[in-house]
Amino acid sequence: MLSKPKSRKVAALIAFMGTILPVSGFHKFYLGQPLWGLMYLLLFWTPIPRIASAIEFVWYLGQNQDEFDRNFNGGALRVNSSVSTQPTAIDPAKVGEVADALRQLDKLRQEGLVSE
Repeated sequence: MLSKPKSRKVAALIAFMGTILPVSGFHKFYLGQPLWGLMYLLLFWTPIPRIASAIEFVWYLGQNQDEFDRNFNGGALRVNSSVSTQPTAIDPAKVGEVADALRQLDKLRQEGLVSE
């Protein structure tokens, strides 16, 4: 299932809210970690989730966007608007070299020197 990439600032804001509100852990649900979110909710009566939320708030703000994407967006790459979407030029000489190498491999396969 495809979903929108998670925002570092939104995750940090939700984690910060977990330090001042009576319940914590909603940032874990937002980041797609429901088991951790459930643990935070089950421990709501202790200071552990609030302290962890405060630490994660600082951690999220301390990361740059690329690190956050690697950790929470499955390594999603950010799209840079200055990058051209034009395909790169194909070098005909390289195409010819690849075609020759494939022909040689096929010839070796037909001669029985290389197995499939």
